[in-house]
Amino acid sequence: MRYELYYWPTIQGRGEFVRLALEEAGAEYADVARGLAGEDEGEQELVRHLEDDRLVTPPFAPPFLKAGDLVIAQTANILLFLGRRHGLAPRDEAGRLWTNQLQLTIADAVVEVHDCHHPIASSLYYEDQKKEARRRAEDLRARRLPKFLGYFDQVLARNPRGPGHLVGRRCTYADLSLFQFVAGLRYAFPKAAARLLDSRPRL
Repeated sequence: MRYELYYWPTIQGRGEFVRLALEEAGAEYADVARGLAGEDEGEQELVRHLEDDRLVTPPFAPPFLKAGDLVIAQTANILLFLGRRHGLAPRDEAGRLWTNQLQLTIADAVVEVHDCHHPIASSLYYEDQKKEARRRAEDLRARRLPKFLGYFDQVLARNPRGPGHLVGRRCTYADLSLFQFVAGLRYAFPKAAARLLDSRPRL
């Protein structure tokens, strides 16, 4: 099956978690908005699908994935679907739910990092909320990032199959997403990431 991924063409964002899973699975897919000639064309195509009033199960926002007649939205939901189909999650129900739980925790962490630049409203520019953003970033670096990274470090340490993966012995979509989250931290908060990751070598 050839999938169609819909996400904003100019940013990695939440769509990158889905791209990583599709690439790891070797799945055939079209990154629809990125595949069109111009940035404006890509966004127009994405918005056209968001506003399609024929859809019975419309997505609220990108990313969303078309798989045959299915339209699946929300990053964790898309990954839950792909994980089972492409061996990026355990076969048993408990393992699939655990992998999804980890993905949802990563999603929580991503929201907190994003909100550092938009602590008042995502509709406002960063420049309009710099003072509040500074305070939010301080709290994130001092309290929230250590908590999230410490949690994932402990999950790796407690994996009965070894600390190489979050779940079992094989790479799951949660491992790919944790990789993307850590890479994003290294970019957005290089000093804090270096300090926090230095004491958590499993990450």
